Amino acid sequence: MIDLNEIQTIEHDVLVVGAGGAGLRAAIETSNLGLNTGVITKSLLGKAHTVMAEGGMAAALGNVDGRDNWKVHFRDTMRGGKFLNVWEMAAIHAQDAPERVRELEDWGAVFDRTRTGLINQRNFGGHRYPRLAHVGDRTGLELIRTLQDHGIHQGMDVHMECIAIDLLMDGGKISGMLAYWRETGRFVIFKAPAVIFATGGAGKAWRVTSNSWEYTGDGYGMAARAGAELMDMEFTQFHPTGMVWPPSVRGILVTEGVRGEGGILTNSDGVRFMFDNIPDRFAPETADSKEEAQRWLDGDREARRPPELLTRDVVARAIMREVKAGRGSEHGGAYLDISHRDSDFVKRKLPSMYHQFKELAEVDIPAQPMEVGPTLHYYMGGIRVDGVTQMTCVPGLFAAGECSAGLHGANRLGGNSLSDLIVFGARAGRGAKEYLDNLSGSPNVQQEQVHEHMRGVTDFLNREDGENPYVVVDDLQKIMELNVGIVREGKELEEGIEALQELKKRVAHVKAHPTSQYNPGWNTCIDLRNMITSAEATALCALQREESRGAHTRLDFEGEREEGLTYNGVVRLNSEGNLEVRKEMRKDAPEDLHKIAHSTLEELEGSRV
Repeated sequence: MIDLNEIQTIEHDVLVVGAGGAGLRAAIETSNLGLNTGVITKSLLGKAHTVMAEGGMAAALGNVDGRDNWKVHFRDTMRGGKFLNVWEMAAIHAQDAPERVRELEDWGAVFDRTRTGLINQRNFGGHRYPRLAHVGDRTGLELIRTLQDHGIHQGMDVHMECIAIDLLMDGGKISGMLAYWRETGRFVIFKAPAVIFATGGAGKAWRVTSNSWEYTGDGYGMAARAGAELMDMEFTQFHPTGMVWPPSVRGILVTEGVRGEGGILTNSDGVRFMFDNIPDRFAPETADSKEEAQRWLDGDREARRPPELLTRDVVARAIMREVKAGRGSEHGGAYLDISHRDSDFVKRKLPSMYHQFKELAEVDIPAQPMEVGPTLHYYMGGIRVDGVTQMTCVPGLFAAGECSAGLHGANRLGGNSLSDLIVFGARAGRGAKEYLDNLSGSPNVQQEQVHEHMRGVTDFLNREDGENPYVVVDDLQKIMELNVGIVREGKELEEGIEALQELKKRVAHVKAHPTSQYNPGWNTCIDLRNMITSAEATALCALQREESRGAHTRLDFEGEREEGLTYNGVVRLNSEGNLEVRKEMRKDAPEDLHKIAHSTLEELEGSRV
């Protein structure tokens, strides 16, 4: 048995797992607060999935429309989330976002500008006013650049191409993490009494996804094994416009900014079908006025804010409805057309979209329509955290960004993800500082626990026979596409859960080539443990929720149920190592926030208090 002294050990006050927007912002906060901070990233610094967020970050700056304020933003977020959001988190997000965006500006972020020199803001689905601060259509890239450039001066240590294996515990508290270096395959122990997860979602459990290879639910799996709870995992957002053709770009996101700049959706008959898919209850909330909402319902094509900018769940289901009715595009999607706008305008406003699809797919978006359809994009659910500190029920474990639950409820509004990262990344950093200030003693790393985690992953290398992990991943993706897709049904979900149980047995016996240096097969074996946990938690929550709400659609339970607002689905591992789901009753909404969420726009406009 290897002695701990023979394993490389690195000590930090705080270890941040993930170097996307949430992780970097958390690390900046803890470094500024004087804590020795380490950041580990599965890939290279700068290769965060945050760079895929193109349209902008939502913050009620009021630069384009002075009527905007945090209360309207909060109201939009609650309504977009079908009121299943954690009330306090939605309020904190709306209140903190403007300050966090201006902070980025101070740190050198180069935002697009209005004619008067203010940060420019654009329309986005579900937002009442132009609210998204943006940098063309590469806002996420600029966010990462700014945080990296600022963060490297704060004294944090970045450990790249380092794969997290499992959390280390001492007496129920976090004591660190076991990981390994991809280059050498050697293990490394990180001693840290506080760990912040910023690990993103689990989109790679589906075949058609906008997510990159790192998105395998690592935070969900590790948190669950450490005793943390997952919440609202049924709410998986399928972005309505991912490329479905050509195959070279399948699943790649077409930013909502294309529709925000005038792109329209049509079916194979050339009909702009979103005018036929406006739920009556949505129109007054999303249009500029009741009069304009009626113009939508009357089919007025000149309405200033078109129905293509309805919330993502509505647009995604509308596209699938056209496909199933036989009116889809040639390759099973819909046509997104911005060719009616001037070519120079498109190239100026959407430069990344233009160059990306021109180079990768030979699609000239100013001249021809794109074929788009729903692609698995984002997890609204995730690790359950305290809304203020971002700490989980495991002392010393925090989570921020997409891997955490609460802010978005049943459906995320576009642009809220980037402001989520910087708002709650900073909050998690402050929460970790508060926790450490009140921590008595220093948790220790337990040798037997380290050996147990090491055996659990080296088994994949030492087997003489076993399954190919890539085949198992492919079968997992098939199950999720077929049984836990954009629309769901009880019988299919039950069959999917049963299939996942059988797949678990195969996951436990996958085999990788017996070398640890730069072994992607070994990485995939380790990823599979977290992917299967994420997939099963999603299916269990989806089966439990017998209604259609936000991004969760049940064909056998159409429409929202009153009971659906009374609980959140909470998942945790039981003592036998199996996932269990329960209904956790929600607390009553704070009176002041309830009043804001149900106020009229006229009552909120111009109110900045």
